[in-house]
Amino acid sequence: MRSGSFHREPSSAPRGSLSAAAELAAYAGLAPLIACPVALAFLPSYALRLLAQQIALGYGAAVLAAVGAVHYGLALAGRLKWTPQRLAGATLPAVCAAASVALNGQRGLAALVVSLGVFWLYEHRGVGGELPEDYLKLRRNLTLAGCCLLALTMILSDSAGLA
Repeated sequence: MRSGSFHREPSSAPRGSLSAAAELAAYAGLAPLIACPVALAFLPSYALRLLAQQIALGYGAAVLAAVGAVHYGLALAGRLKWTPQRLAGATLPAVCAAASVALNGQRGLAALVVSLGVFWLYEHRGVGGELPEDYLKLRRNLTLAGCCLLALTMILSDSAGLA
């Protein structure tokens, strides 16, 4: 390890654009959230539909925790400076994700939709000036798609008789 590597000043300048492979991987991450409402609509048994709902809830919670972890990692790497706002933005998504899983079912899915939306507001309105524009665009698209898919899963859960 180089001496002084922990004392770098965070960079406020946005860095290069996202690669096509990174964007493709990010959008491919929506596949489980697409599959779950389809499964809810077409699976024949209550148990399988319940499993699809639980997968959507668990995967959505993992996504929410991961978006907070991105900010934690950027701060650890010195790309973003540590502030009380950054600490909250890095840790609260995981807390909200765990709470959503504990709520379970439609309530948990609704909590995920709200939490993802609030984190989007935090990223775009709170710390957007510190993040690259292409990252913010990608996050906007993924958040919109994720929230819509989780809301659709919640609606189909009600139609399928799931709590």
